[in-house]
Amino acid sequence: MSPRMDPLSLEVVELIGTVVGRYYEEYERAAAEHSLTGAQARVLGLLALEPMPMRQIAQKLKCEPSNITGIVDRLEARGLVERRPDPADRRVKLAAPTPDGLTTATDLRDSLNFAREPLAELSAEERMALRDLLKRMLGA
Repeated sequence: MSPRMDPLSLEVVELIGTVVGRYYEEYERAAAEHSLTGAQARVLGLLALEPMPMRQIAQKLKCEPSNITGIVDRLEARGLVERRPDPADRRVKLAAPTPDGLTTATDLRDSLNFAREPLAELSAEERMALRDLLKRMLGA
């Protein structure tokens, strides 16, 4: 039996899938409370970290740039995002959160509770070990 097919590995994969599913369910609920789709909320959350061009947003979220353009258009119409020239290259437009967009992104992040309580039950050392193992799984 190959190492990736052993029962323990299969159980770990199943648990990771369950965690991801719960995360997305809660993210969709939190987004809906702000009248946003999950995709809009993810774009807004990403832009709250730093303004970026649509192409880079698409790369980070692993989707088509044309989809991101539509999402940014809708966020811009709601006053949560604006387009501005990139100071490093005036030909490039950056999507950036407005003050209302930053507030909404913070509210969204603060309302994601599903992992907060279980993680609080782990010691700092256990959380660091979990973080390090997840990074290692992702090749970081």
